Amino acid sequence: MMTDIQALFDEREIAQTLSRLTRILDKRDWDSLDTVFADDVTFDYGRGERVGIKEMREEVSGFLVNCRPTLHLLGSSLIEVNGDTAWSEVYVLARHQGAGERGHLYFDGTGPWIDKWERRANGWRIVRRDIALNVAQGDPAALGSDALPQAISE
Repeated sequence: MMTDIQALFDEREIAQTLSRLTRILDKRDWDSLDTVFADDVTFDYGRGERVGIKEMREEVSGFLVNCRPTLHLLGSSLIEVNGDTAWSEVYVLARHQGAGERGHLYFDGTGPWIDKWERRANGWRIVRRDIALNVAQGDPAALGSDALPQAISE
């Protein structure tokens, strides 16, 4: 019974951390990414596998630096906890609007964030992330040409 209650607490903490990540992204609070991702995170955002929190900061800021405000919405979350490891899959709708002369452009990307988690000394952290773009609508130029993942630009 106690392990079931702990699993519920852990699921709640992971769900809250995912929600916090959307705010980190939308507020461009790059220094707070380490409250979600492990220092040794491995990830693929559609441009090949990369490793490390510094690389993660570069990747996500590269997507969003050329945008005006963004909005990341989460839904249909699945979270499975097994002791000190966990897995989550959450659907994401990310709205991006261009900045400056691209201000009239928007790009919506939808698809799952698939994450592997570990309980670390500083709490639950994502150690592996994969993102798949299932549906894209709008003009990816809203992100700026240097930020386009291969899956979008083809």
